Amino acid sequence: MIDSIRLQRFRSYSDDSFEFDSGVNIVIGPNASGKTNLLEAILVLASGKSFRAKDTELVKFAASWARLDGYFGSQERIVRLVRENGKALKSFNIGGKPFKRLSLEKTEPTVLFEPSHLQLISRGPDFRREYFDDVLERTQAGFKSLSNNYRRALAQRNALLKQNPSSAKKQLFAWNIRLSELGAQIAQSRKELVEGINKNIGKSYSQIANKRFKVELVYDSPFDIANYSSKLLSKLEAAELSDFERGFTAYGPHREDFVLYLNKQPTQTTASRGEIRSLLIALKIFELGLIEKVRGAKPIFLLDDVFSELDGARRHHLVDHLKNQQTIITTTDADTVLEYFSGRHNLITLG
Repeated sequence: MIDSIRLQRFRSYSDDSFEFDSGVNIVIGPNASGKTNLLEAILVLASGKSFRAKDTELVKFAASWARLDGYFGSQERIVRLVRENGKALKSFNIGGKPFKRLSLEKTEPTVLFEPSHLQLISRGPDFRREYFDDVLERTQAGFKSLSNNYRRALAQRNALLKQNPSSAKKQLFAWNIRLSELGAQIAQSRKELVEGINKNIGKSYSQIANKRFKVELVYDSPFDIANYSSKLLSKLEAAELSDFERGFTAYGPHREDFVLYLNKQPTQTTASRGEIRSLLIALKIFELGLIEKVRGAKPIFLLDDVFSELDGARRHHLVDHLKNQQTIITTTDADTVLEYFSGRHNLITLG
């Protein structure tokens, strides 16, 4: 839980401070008043990274540094950003101890719900991979490192594929093995996440829709997960010639997808706008529960102007899951949100 935050030279803020309630906090302001920047600052303090920008973009225009100070309970967290030569050097201080980067255990649990998530089904596979892999990074120790190692190995193999095949082919074997080993671990983690989602999402969705539905998330891979490493290795070797022609690696977890089915129909082609929004709420409810289970603490729930995208019934269902949950909601329309929180809430007005 976050109690307070101070933003210095961060995005649109020069030097501003805010305090938060343990329950619902509603941030009201017109467009371009800094609402999303405030949520972004909370995420940077909690997790060490932005959800939408590079570190250098977080420093206020024409400034050389930025600093965030926050209290999470009795623990102070500080993030410093120093911009030099087009890059930003980032450092952390937690409870008086310095860190260059944050492991999962050093982050504060958070869940973000923002408008682009509503495009999870309609956008391409890379967006879905990024979404579900981000959940894994925040719930499974070592997954972030695993993902980074896979990307580095993939970059090495792709670099070889852009060279002359006669000189580069001998070096491919080692990278084929490396990719197949790391890829199998990623695929296994994704499969376990999908299994956990499928145990819960059907019930949540049916409650939101007020009608019984069968909901299933499928990890769409051409390889059986039990034999993923050997199957991918065989495919990488068989596809070497075509990969050289393309100049990139065409098989592996970086090319695979997640597909949601509603009553056995693919939602990408058949789901209505309302059905897609209900699915996203169900996924966020699962995410809240998973992070609480794994981290042993309720996450901070950040909602960036999504209330306006939901109808009354879906708003009510989302609100039902905000009890005993620190929530920070941004909105341009106070009336849209306030009618759902007749009890205690903290108002923060910007602009």
